[in-house]
Amino acid sequence: MRVDLFDFELPETSIALRPANPRDAARLLVVKPGVALDDRHVSDLPDLLRPGDVLVVNDTKVIPAELRGERIRGEHVTPVSVTLYERSGPARWRAFARPARRLSPGDRLRFGATVDNACLAAGLDATVEEKGEGGDVLIRFDLSGPVLDEAVHAIGHMPLPPYIAAKRGEDASDRADYQTIYAREEGAVAAPTAGLHFTDGLFERLSAAGIGLQRVTLHVGPGTFLPVKAEDTADHRMHAEWGTVSADVADALNRARAAGGRIVAVGTTSLRLLESAATDDGLVAPFSDETSIFITPGYRFKAVDILMTNFHLPRSTLFMLVSAFSGRETMVAAYRHAIDSGYRFYSYGDASLLFPEIRP
Repeated sequence: MRVDLFDFELPETSIALRPANPRDAARLLVVKPGVALDDRHVSDLPDLLRPGDVLVVNDTKVIPAELRGERIRGEHVTPVSVTLYERSGPARWRAFARPARRLSPGDRLRFGATVDNACLAAGLDATVEEKGEGGDVLIRFDLSGPVLDEAVHAIGHMPLPPYIAAKRGEDASDRADYQTIYAREEGAVAAPTAGLHFTDGLFERLSAAGIGLQRVTLHVGPGTFLPVKAEDTADHRMHAEWGTVSADVADALNRARAAGGRIVAVGTTSLRLLESAATDDGLVAPFSDETSIFITPGYRFKAVDILMTNFHLPRSTLFMLVSAFSGRETMVAAYRHAIDSGYRFYSYGDASLLFPEIRP
């Protein structure tokens, strides 16, 4: 399909720079194909679902993957930053560098605070081993294993999406705000943002309403930030991300669905993982592998009945995914309503509750 079919105009004022407070005070647009749009709030979720339904959340935890520092080449020192996205060994990470044109294999990097060009105790040194396409580099750090992890946590910054980072700097509140309250498995470089809306109180109310909860893990990679540059969806390739669905979770979801419950994916990451784990007959199988599934209109969903997700970028793989789920015309109309009604977009923005397109 043509990528320009998924384009739309979005005012800069629609981009949320801070989350709602409390989290579940965010607005929630309920989208049912063929039914009038319903303006609600995330706190209304227990009233919008049925007893026996099961929420599936992604419990990945965002690491402070953005490192800022300097490239040192002889006497020449140049500012650089990298965003770690895939561990390649105890001391090696693949990363996206900015500006990548300043780096070459063999360059030394120094991250963290410096004073008079002297690295402080919180500093971290590394060497560029390889340089790929699109800003991709392989970095070997001087530290390794748990010691390297501690150093990254000490000097790293939360990798805020570029549409937020371009408008304001990261601050202390982002360490908590850009993390779900149930995050526990470290490895993501971006938050599963639909999950940012949940509070302990909301989970208690959902449980009291007979709505279940299951956890899966998909480590969100850098592909979530990358625009689709191809003119046709057939020419776009997704970055692979590692995901896990345990046997216990798969069994629980299959039992719930067999009993008439609906599977509610919290976020596109949960949906993509469940669809990767699903068999052709709609059962969820245990899964522990990489997935690069790319969902566009025409895809037949097997494992997910309802999707809760934030509002996404024009021409993005995520807007293509929601168009596949609820229908492109339905989602174009829903986004037009959201923009006109002042909904807040992207990672810190409001949410939507999507029901599937009715198909023959």
